Amino acid sequence: MEYSIIVYEAEEGGYWTKVPALPGCGSQGETLDEAISNTREAIESHIIALREDGQEIPTERASMYGKIKVAV
Repeated sequence: MEYSIIVYEAEEGGYWTKVPALPGCGSQGETLDEAISNTREAIESHIIALREDGQEIPTERASMYGKIKVAV
């Protein structure tokens, strides 16, 4: 399985992530590599928990990511 993640720089340093296709799933790390590794583990744990609860495993839908400039 493959899931997209969004990585943010944390204000206090390091990084935090979220997995849009798996609400509530994400992680953090002091380095980008650590955040990605921790997110991989979080995804695996999330899917295992869903299976144990007999829930459907979400698949990722096609999506786009972009920026919109606004004048405020």
